[in-house]
Amino acid sequence: MDKKKLFLLIGALFVAIVSTLAARTLFAGAGTPQADAAAKVTVGPKVLVAQRALPVGTIISADSVIFQPWPKDLVQDAYFMEGTADMQKLLGTVVRNPITAGQPLTQGSLVAPGDRGFLAAALGAGMRAVTIPVSARTGVAGFVFPGDHIDVVLTQSVKSGDGLALKASETILRNLRVLATDQSAESEQVEGKTRVRAFSTVTVEVTPKIAEKIAVAQTIGTISLALRSIADNASELDQAIASGAVKVPANASKQDEEKLLKSAQGKPLDATGASSATFVTGGDVSRFQRRTIPSADINGGSRSGPPSPQAAMPVSGPIRVARPVPTVRVFRGKDAQDVPVGIN
Repeated sequence: MDKKKLFLLIGALFVAIVSTLAARTLFAGAGTPQADAAAKVTVGPKVLVAQRALPVGTIISADSVIFQPWPKDLVQDAYFMEGTADMQKLLGTVVRNPITAGQPLTQGSLVAPGDRGFLAAALGAGMRAVTIPVSARTGVAGFVFPGDHIDVVLTQSVKSGDGLALKASETILRNLRVLATDQSAESEQVEGKTRVRAFSTVTVEVTPKIAEKIAVAQTIGTISLALRSIADNASELDQAIASGAVKVPANASKQDEEKLLKSAQGKPLDATGASSATFVTGGDVSRFQRRTIPSADINGGSRSGPPSPQAAMPVSGPIRVARPVPTVRVFRGKDAQDVPVGIN
């Protein structure tokens, strides 16, 4: 190889090395400002955001919101920021406008207890608020708080045709959401713990038809509350989906599916006409009340105690109590026949 070609090869190699180093320096220099910019964007105060979708009427609880770092340039004065926001005052407030998951909560999106329109904002679409009078005995001794779900039990005394009194108790309503106790729509906190207090009224969320039933039930007998477990709603929802009572469309998005299931899970239920309706009579509790037991279950409801052996009880009209008729068993060969005696 002659010297001219060798010099050209060495020169080309030198130029390639210089170009490579220059390009590396250029890219490295351009990457540094981006990293700095990204670091500056993430630095900011923590604001209160929704952990899940919060539809209108949702009561704010500790597990529905969380403080999360937010870009400093995007922070607004209406946001609730860590260190300045009082979480004890925010718990129990109601969502006025829909909030998506991850979206910051603003002061205008919440209605605090005692504010005008609080109860109306807490109600779902098409729902009504009804107040039920209770006592320490019928109100679970004060262990019912706004946001809980309850069942309603009606206890009454019905006179039979011959004057005997039938004592009966039945669950007439299920899964009612508690909106307020007395005039308070929030739980009272003492040293970070929820204070249990007695109350004389409970305001619940119901459908218009259930509101009418509650108004009538208060004139029939005594209404008692039964506090529901948190796990009951999920269990009953699974049963409703399995039975086909709640149908989720095949093409529904995850957000639509969660909205549908949440709506079905919090829906109040009229238990009087359900196949799983239960009731208890005095005969299930005391042997001395068994003579007052009607001949069979009312309207096909299932009893929680032992079944009654007598004949069916009429739905309308006075209640007639079936009395045992004395009989004598007469044998004629292999045939046996029960013959009533003592009847004129």
